[in-house]
Amino acid sequence: AGGKRAGEEELRRLYRKVETVDERAAAGMTDRVASCGSLYDSTNLLLQYCNNDDTVSASSNLDMEDRVSQLEQRLQLQEDEIQLLKAALADALRRLGCCEDQGPGAAAQLLQALPSRPLSNGYVQQKRLLSSPSSPKKDVLQSMKRKSMSTERLTLVKREMGGGEARSRTTSSSKDGYVRMFLRGRPVTMHIPDAQRDSYTLDHKGAAPDRKLKLQWVYGYRGRDCRSNLYLLPTGEIVYFNASVVVLLNTEEQQQRHYMGHDDDVKCLSVHPDMVTIATGQVAGNSKDGKVLHPHVRVWDSVSLNTLHVLGMGVFDRAVTCVAFSKSNGGAHLCAVDDANDHILSVWNWQKEKQLAEVKCSNDSVLGAVFHPMDPNLIVTCGKSHINFWTMEGNTLTKKQGLFEKHEKPKYVLCVAFAENGDAITGDSSGNIYVWAKGGSRISQAVAGAHEGGVFSLLVLKDGTMVSGGGKDRRVVLWDHDYTKQSEMEVGEPLGPVRALSEGKPGELFVGTTKNAIIRAAFPDTLTPIVQGHTDELWGLDVHPSMEQFITCAQDKLVQLWDTNSHQPLWSKAIDDQGRSAGFHPSGGVVAVGTMSGRWLVLDTDTRDLVSMHTDGNEIISNIKYSPDGNYLAVGSHDNFVYIYAVTENGRKYSRAGKCSGHSSFVTHLDWSQDSHYLVTNSGDYEILFWEAPSGKHVTSMDAMRNMEWATYTCTLGFNAFGVWPDGADGTDVNAVCKSHSSSLLASADDFGKVHLFTFPCSQPRAPSHKYGGHSSHVTNIAFLHDDSHLISTGGKDTSIMQWAVV
Repeated sequence: AGGKRAGEEELRRLYRKVETVDERAAAGMTDRVASCGSLYDSTNLLLQYCNNDDTVSASSNLDMEDRVSQLEQRLQLQEDEIQLLKAALADALRRLGCCEDQGPGAAAQLLQALPSRPLSNGYVQQKRLLSSPSSPKKDVLQSMKRKSMSTERLTLVKREMGGGEARSRTTSSSKDGYVRMFLRGRPVTMHIPDAQRDSYTLDHKGAAPDRKLKLQWVYGYRGRDCRSNLYLLPTGEIVYFNASVVVLLNTEEQQQRHYMGHDDDVKCLSVHPDMVTIATGQVAGNSKDGKVLHPHVRVWDSVSLNTLHVLGMGVFDRAVTCVAFSKSNGGAHLCAVDDANDHILSVWNWQKEKQLAEVKCSNDSVLGAVFHPMDPNLIVTCGKSHINFWTMEGNTLTKKQGLFEKHEKPKYVLCVAFAENGDAITGDSSGNIYVWAKGGSRISQAVAGAHEGGVFSLLVLKDGTMVSGGGKDRRVVLWDHDYTKQSEMEVGEPLGPVRALSEGKPGELFVGTTKNAIIRAAFPDTLTPIVQGHTDELWGLDVHPSMEQFITCAQDKLVQLWDTNSHQPLWSKAIDDQGRSAGFHPSGGVVAVGTMSGRWLVLDTDTRDLVSMHTDGNEIISNIKYSPDGNYLAVGSHDNFVYIYAVTENGRKYSRAGKCSGHSSFVTHLDWSQDSHYLVTNSGDYEILFWEAPSGKHVTSMDAMRNMEWATYTCTLGFNAFGVWPDGADGTDVNAVCKSHSSSLLASADDFGKVHLFTFPCSQPRAPSHKYGGHSSHVTNIAFLHDDSHLISTGGKDTSIMQWAVV
């Protein structure tokens, strides 16, 4: 009841807030648009929520977290509506300004241009909150979003200047043609080029492109929050995962193969004793049409990459976080741990896809589960404040808790390995290594303070010696059979703490780190990075204008220049702010990087030296792009402005030349005209505006703009790109588009982990495309290399970079 009252009070407060916006809007327009009618009607804004939805009541079966989620959702929905109201007001004021400039004759045009109906009450949650694979509120939020989403079909409208009503098809006498679609109740108008005005029709069916994409390389490795996920196969390949792709990397030949059976984040991996069969588990997700993608385990062949079995579809709850094959019975069984509240441990006959037993494992997090190498009925699990020894008899699992007795009980038991004699060995968050005698639950030997900070990984080598990997101290330590230290080496701070260890060729190790790197190592001090990546949300991407290189920047405060042939970073540079956007100068000599704080900087691409630094506002620099002639730089910000700078000395000197002011929401995308004289921009409330450069003057006449040649096509809203939007799109579904340099292809990056390839121009509703999975959360950016041979895509939460060959 208390939750209900709090929710109702919050809704009343929000209702008053919307009414205030309405009153201010009306007061500011009364004396200027008395005859224009109401732009919007706020009387019904909250009715569906106040009257029809009582799921926050005390009688609801939702837990407290879900109730809080719904209140947060309602708050966001009302903020979205307020933003929509502001956008409508700004649009009306701009139109009124045009009327005053053009004289009384423009009044009729204004009346026609205003919406003829109330704005849609289709509220839409910004899906950036829904895309995180780790969000526990994802299902309930996605469910609410599906209930609240409303869009309108595309309509083609041509009007005769000065009068007449909207027509559903073109007429040859019309002077002004455009396509209009609605996103979240907001009309988006896109003007048809003169060359197509007479022949264009919405009914024309386009064709999918004759080119396709083939995944060639996945940059990065998921070590930041996963463990025991790096193994060497007899083929000489190392197997690991990133996003929803399992990667098999041949380090000698620098080639990758990819298992693509999963449709969301992979969280765990195990290799069968036959060293060919592999099991991988994934998280729960949501498809584009709102269906739940169930967490499950896939068992597959690492030679053919064919899926052999799928386990637990509809059985697991949130994610499969641990998976392991049995050892001593030929690998007939497989155990898995579900990331539900009770952390269910289950055992399967994977060949028959039959569950043999299950038990509640622990209320606390479970970090590891593994079969004993000599006993097919003994499973060891570890995690927060516990280590448990499970014995399976028939379909029953019985637990024996590990006793620390006189030894320090750690906050976390982080990893488990087994000695040659069957003893269990654990590493914990206090830096201790404990040996548990075979078959028992008591400590028989202790190595206190083996590492400073946690012991993240343990590996028993073929010769019986052991290697441990540290967290805080980043050390890799070699121990003899009696657990006496023999040698150690330290991983550099930029590569991060040790997460996983795997034995390679004799004398060689592979080390996975929490900063998503994989290192080839050999005692006493050989450490060679072979895989590197970003560790936090990734948005910034641009390709070199003339070389096989691209730049990325992420919220991990790293800027990296990559070579597409070696698949290695040519350099990495740490900056003081979180990165968000990047753009190469046409010469390729410098690159501009926009950050989350309003600061942007220019780096030399050869030396990575800082060339220049500026600050515009204190909000996100979402887009930064040089003009084709290299004489100007446009800086798009979340403060609703685009700042234009004059560029001299080949990108080494900058001076403010203009400012584009007129958007009523944050700037999302921008493109330069081929002649470097104009800009087109998109914003968060789905406006398309045009500007003169460098003055930043708003261009209102569409006669010139409709036929403008644009040097790039990255704006998601525009006549030549609107076909990428699917049915039911809510305005945040498409994060980025990019036209190929040959102007024959258009690629898009969406919020469902997919990359699409269209034919350019893409100016028909729901245009056909080729669709490609691999990313697990929202795909944030996309770009063709200078010769169109490859496409680069970046993932947001999954932090992955994928390189696709255009074939």
